[in-house]
Amino acid sequence: MISGCHDTQTSADANVTKFELPDPAGRMGGACTAALLQVLYNDKDGDPQDCSDQSWVEVLRAMRNNLAAEGYSQVPQLSSSRMIEINNPMQVLNDPSGTKRGVLIGINYVGQNGELSGCHNDVHNIGKYLTRCMGFRQEDMRILMDDGQHQDPTYSNIMRAFQWIVNESQPGDTVWIHYSGHGGRLEDQDGDEDDGYDETLIPVDFQSAGQIRDDDLLKHLVKPMQQGVLVTCLMDCCHSGTVLDLPYNFIADGEHHEMEENEGFDMSNIMDMVGGAAGMAGAAVGVAAAAGVAEEVLDECCVIL
Repeated sequence: MISGCHDTQTSADANVTKFELPDPAGRMGGACTAALLQVLYNDKDGDPQDCSDQSWVEVLRAMRNNLAAEGYSQVPQLSSSRMIEINNPMQVLNDPSGTKRGVLIGINYVGQNGELSGCHNDVHNIGKYLTRCMGFRQEDMRILMDDGQHQDPTYSNIMRAFQWIVNESQPGDTVWIHYSGHGGRLEDQDGDEDDGYDETLIPVDFQSAGQIRDDDLLKHLVKPMQQGVLVTCLMDCCHSGTVLDLPYNFIADGEHHEMEENEGFDMSNIMDMVGGAAGMAGAAVGVAAAAGVAEEVLDECCVIL
């Protein structure tokens, strides 16, 4: 999983034209998504099976440099369900004969407090990259946006989309999951968080349905994915550093040089994993839970520029 920032940091809308993306969908977008796409497009050599000849370290640090150049303090992170050699070339494509599937989620919270401007554009920009450069087919991707044209990114619809990709993906397949929207933090319910908080994704109907906790993403998204499926998860939201509750992490702050085990991580949480990502985080879905959230959370959880 590539996340845009630490658990304690916020993400931001950005003017994506400053990141020099080819044919961007709009002026605004998520800073994390734009910074990653800038690296991937600049490194693209035309081979759909080798999207990057840079290592994970080089890609994440280049993202950080792109963000810093535009005045953003957020630090990208790479987390995984297993220890990987991050000085090896970045890999997000699996067996060429396997199917490539995606779930792309963009939530602008139209008409709500804390409305965002760039999350729909993020979905369009990521979708263009996947289809033009990575060989994904539109019919193998599910897109959720609160734009009146696509399926609404409600709690239940997000979970159904994740469940679909878990059920459909087979060994050798490639999966890309993208979330662009608000992220939050809720008080930990089961004592498995050192900082006392669960990281969350915030669906468009969070006020009635609640937020999607990291515990549920691990239980129902990461663990059920079949062995041999390569999953890339891009989380462009606030407090996203450990939102999949994965045991291994690399922080692209210039001070870390290898992937490390997260302190205090309960390894029993992953002992019954069936698969997970062969190079990155596993991903898939389930039922999450946390209701009774005040509307003010949208004002507090993200910086809007």
